[in-house]
Amino acid sequence: MKQSSYLDSVHRSGCIWNIGMMILLLLFPVCVGLIFHAGLDWHGFLLGLLATAPMYWAVAVIETFTYIPMLGAGGSYLSFVTGNISNLKLPVALNALEQAKVSINSEEGEVTSTIAIAVSSVVTTLIIILGVILIVPLTPLLSSPVLSPAFAQILPALFGGLGVVFISKNWKIAVAPVILMLVLFIAVPALNAGTVGIMVPVGVLFTIGVSRILYKKHLLD
Repeated sequence: MKQSSYLDSVHRSGCIWNIGMMILLLLFPVCVGLIFHAGLDWHGFLLGLLATAPMYWAVAVIETFTYIPMLGAGGSYLSFVTGNISNLKLPVALNALEQAKVSINSEEGEVTSTIAIAVSSVVTTLIIILGVILIVPLTPLLSSPVLSPAFAQILPALFGGLGVVFISKNWKIAVAPVILMLVLFIAVPALNAGTVGIMVPVGVLFTIGVSRILYKKHLLD
């Protein structure tokens, strides 16, 4: 199968499933309203939409241009539906491409990225199901004061492990964005996990700019 025909099938299936998922997500509030005979407060809905939609539209556009070149077509369709792109799907895809020694611009890279993200999504779903089933019997253990320090370090451990892998590839490129993010998050306490959708593309563009400068000055290996 030629790459063009493969990508055509990916886009066709991706559009169908993404539109189907969007319809299902929108049907939930509609069904709840019908079941409980609760009409929509259009005034409140429009006010809330005007307050939040512009931010999400901007993030959607930025993430589209940022993530698709790294995830490929199939991986992007999967990632935008299943979520957790920056802290799960993107690292999984990049690691799979590195292990397979293929480029995302090739058909092999497209397939590798899609499979990696699909497996990640399935594993995540199974873990969530397992967590829902075991949450009640494990609550006394998980709420134990002995384990509290460990839970506080989960995210630092996760991103620290990922950081070591990527920073070690070329530390000269990594220094600038790390310093930028440290300065921003320390100087502007309002920045938090809710702003990651904007800060990730900002970091990417900043890193590309700094890398180009270093390359022009022949400071990269």
